[in-house]
Order: sequence, then structure tokens, then C-alpha cells
Amino acid sequence: MSELHKFIFEGLPVRGMLVRLTDSWQDVLARRAGSNDAFAPPVRALLGEMAAAGVLMQSNLRFDGALVLQMFGDGPVKLAVAEVQADLAFRVTAKVIGEVSDGARLEAMLNVHGQGRCAITLDPKDKRPGQQPYQGIVALHGDRREPLQQLAEVLEHYMLQSEQLDTRLILAADDTLAAGLLIQRLPVQGAGNLEGAVSARNEDLIGLDEAYNRIALLAGTLTREELLTLDAPTILRRLFWEEPLRHFGPQRGEAGPRFECSCSRARVGNMLMGLGRPEVDGIIEEQGRVEIGCDFCGRKYHFDPVDVGGLFTPEGNQPPGSAATH
Repeated sequence: MSELHKFIFEGLPVRGMLVRLTDSWQDVLARRAGSNDAFAPPVRALLGEMAAAGVLMQSNLRFDGALVLQMFGDGPVKLAVAEVQADLAFRVTAKVIGEVSDGARLEAMLNVHGQGRCAITLDPKDKRPGQQPYQGIVALHGDRREPLQQLAEVLEHYMLQSEQLDTRLILAADDTLAAGLLIQRLPVQGAGNLEGAVSARNEDLIGLDEAYNRIALLAGTLTREELLTLDAPTILRRLFWEEPLRHFGPQRGEAGPRFECSCSRARVGNMLMGLGRPEVDGIIEEQGRVEIGCDFCGRKYHFDPVDVGGLFTPEGNQPPGSAATH
């Protein structure tokens, strides 16, 4: 079962999290397997890493809303999205135009002409009037304009630029598991690390904390193979056996990370109403019905002429709808 582990280092301003997406990640891929919508292996790996990273970042927050991690590209991958709700329900998708070669890295997928961007958006669940989501954006290159080849490098750069937080991130994904380890320096001690407190002078400590530097160095020895094959207790024991680590119980099931899509027939119906009756009638005339597929979960929604008539008929005068949804 997919799980999230949180831990702190007693007496040190360092905390960490480790996520393993197993059944939930396999569910995501199974929905596209064998179809024309199936992604190339490097895109699947990127989306798995984005899902793991999104869960790690969302679990770091006290925020009632969605965290949306987006990669905008100028290569064959035009857009990749991971959305994680406050309860750690996640979904991912991508828009790919063109061929992605085996072994392609971030630059070849998203940053061919140096215009790729990474955006992190915090979208509150209950917005106040006029309230806009918070969004931070970084380019897919480092301080020396060098192209970054790994998602983890981009997100570490983002955390340093936007949040002034030293962060070490290890990510890996294949067709069975998506996993990530996050180590972060915070200017508080002990259990206070779980609260996400940040001082106004946090940027003055960047790169200077010896405890964080030591633990981040240990985390950096974790290999992709180890992250994808070892269980969480074994990983933490191998990396930090000499450190004062306090490991909290794993979050699983309804309390942990899981795949969940928020699409619905009602939402699709509202979208069709937004297109307007003439546009929708034109599709009906041409195709006999309207078929809308969810980019995230692959579910198909069908609207025949009776359904469309119901959408645009005032409530109370609607004919019975068809059962053409699956």
C-alpha cells in the first residue's frame, strides 16, 4: 500500500519525509496501458517523480487546498501536471506532442530551446472574494544557466529561490513504484520541525548549518535502485543509523497518499454548457454524440442528443438522461 513516512532528527533543525507510491501509482498507469494515450517510459518516469514530489511538498504544508506542480515545456512534452489535495489524494497527466526517445532527460523532454518552466501553485479550497492562488515559477536551469536534467534539481532550486530553504530531494519512478526522499533544514529544533516554522532570517542560514549539510550528504548517497527496491525502515536505517532519528508511524490508506480523480459527469456537463448550445449541437450532428475523456483518469463521459437537450433545458422540464457514461 502507498505510504508516507515523516521523521525528525532530535535536537537538530532537520526534518525529512519519505513517500512510496505503489498500488496508487500502478493504478494510474493501468488506466492508460495498451491505449493510444499511453506515455513513453521517460514521461511515465517524470510523472511518477512529480507525483512523489507533490505528495512530499503538500505534506510539508498546513494548507487546505490543492498543490499543483506543473512543468511547461518547449520540447515534445508541452505540459506535465501533478495535483495533490490536502488529504494527499493525487492525480497526474501530461500533454505530449512528438516523440520522446528512450532515456530522454528533462532537457530533451521539456527544455530543448531553454524556455521550459516549472510552476508550483497553491490553490485554496475555499477562496475569499478576490483571493488568487499563490504561484511560484522557476526556469529549468541553474544559477550558471546550465540546463537541469533532473526534476529533483529543479525543485531544490525552487525551494532555495522561493522559500530560502536548504532542501535535498531524491526521486525515482518506474512502472511499479514512484518514490521520493526529502530532507529539509529548518531554523527550529526538535518536534517544532513538523510545524514548518520559518524565521524571517532563514536566508542568512542557507548552506551554513553543519547538521543539515551532514544529513543531506548522507541522503545524497541513496541510489535510484535502493529507493525503488528497499522499504522505508531499511532506507532510513541504512542512511541515518548514526543520527538521532525519530521515525513517526506511516500514513497509509485514507490517511496516506492515494490516486483519486475529481472529475465528474456534472463537471463535464458544466463545461459543455460553457461551450454553448450551437457548438455542442454541431458535435452531435457530426458525431452522433459527445464523448469527453478525462486527461487524468481516462474515464469517458458520453452525452447523446437527449443528454444534451437536458443540459440546456431549464430544471424541472428536463427529459430523462441516458446511461451512456462509463
